[in-house]
Amino acid sequence: MTDTIFAPATAAGRAAVAIVRLSGPQTAMAVRALAGELPPPRHASLRRLFAPDGAEIDQALVLWFPAPASYTGEDAAELHLHGGRAVTTATIEALSALGLRLAEPGEFTRRAFERGRLDLTQAEAIADLVDAETQAQRRQALAQLEGRLSHAQERWREALLKVLALLEAAVDFPDEEVPADVADRARPVLEGLITELDAAAADVRRGERVREGYRIALIGAPNAGKSTLLNALAKRDAAIVTEIPGTTRDIIEVPLELAGFKTILADTAGLRETTDVVEAEGVRRAESWAAAADLRIWLVDGAAGAAPQTPSVMEPDDVILRTKRDLGEGEADLPGTAFTARSPNDVAWLERTLAERVVQALAGAEPAAATRLRHRLLLEEASARLRRSVGHTDALELAAEDVRLASRALDGITGRLDPETVLGKIFASFCIGK
Repeated sequence: MTDTIFAPATAAGRAAVAIVRLSGPQTAMAVRALAGELPPPRHASLRRLFAPDGAEIDQALVLWFPAPASYTGEDAAELHLHGGRAVTTATIEALSALGLRLAEPGEFTRRAFERGRLDLTQAEAIADLVDAETQAQRRQALAQLEGRLSHAQERWREALLKVLALLEAAVDFPDEEVPADVADRARPVLEGLITELDAAAADVRRGERVREGYRIALIGAPNAGKSTLLNALAKRDAAIVTEIPGTTRDIIEVPLELAGFKTILADTAGLRETTDVVEAEGVRRAESWAAAADLRIWLVDGAAGAAPQTPSVMEPDDVILRTKRDLGEGEADLPGTAFTARSPNDVAWLERTLAERVVQALAGAEPAAATRLRHRLLLEEASARLRRSVGHTDALELAAEDVRLASRALDGITGRLDPETVLGKIFASFCIGK
């Protein structure tokens, strides 16, 4: 990493201030070329910036962060410009003319990771903080940035190293004064770790749902009121509503915030048998989305003359609404709670009900430590290795090897052993300038 990089750290467009970040060995040269001299470290200094051809660019605040006390661990700087597009463009062109290059997505944070300024879980937390839309997402990302998962991983790793020392001592020095009950002494430690790892892996789904959104599917027959309800909860016309059955053909997703948690509400195609190829594909997608959802709301047409068949994707705790209460009850004994999306009181009741469900599923005493599929797979691998180790009661060499492999899996969580391809995939999801 001998290149010196730069990138806007603020969104494009007209604003009061635009920030351009620099990092790398030529940062000091670039600051001197634009601002005339380096300001005192970590002090905001007002400077006039000039392009290499002598044209004045802007009057800006310049901050200088000499290595290693910077975000990336390299020499770094920030230029706080006036936020016009022309000013930012001129600054970028000047830095390019000096031989610096535009940073790739996540490259600043990747350099910080590779220089030991933060571990991989903390790098992921920074991306989550940038993307946070709700208070729950913010709290979870901040806990991870402060090392919630890192500290747990380090504690697990230290315990495994102690167990590994016991097992390897028994293997390498069988004739020395090594306790004969090494395996018995290691077993309770390993079993305790297995319990902790399993609990952390099980909690990943909660962490993922906080990050990505709790998913609620609206399902039911055509014209049961799904699109009307979607619009009522979204408080806007997100879906087309007509009296023609089968108007909705594809999934319409609307993000909501319920009790501080991100929620994805989906209107789906009406469930019915059909020979229409397009509608049949919509039904298939509806059933697939609903099956993977965290909660389903089954809308039963309250004016129907016969009780409908329960959709196959329904779970015992799902919500059933008997719609069109304002139009009167049908003749059939229909399931569900009487409801109409045209009643503000009914909609408010449903919002409270859904908020309670979301809180019940996602809230906890503490934010989830592990929050990604990557974390869960490594935790499950480590747990499986430890189970194998416990089973090798008469083969301490194999037990030690499984403990070693479990420790390697845990190291992958914080990035000690992640291969280049995994790192590339993770940091590619970052925004440029971070």
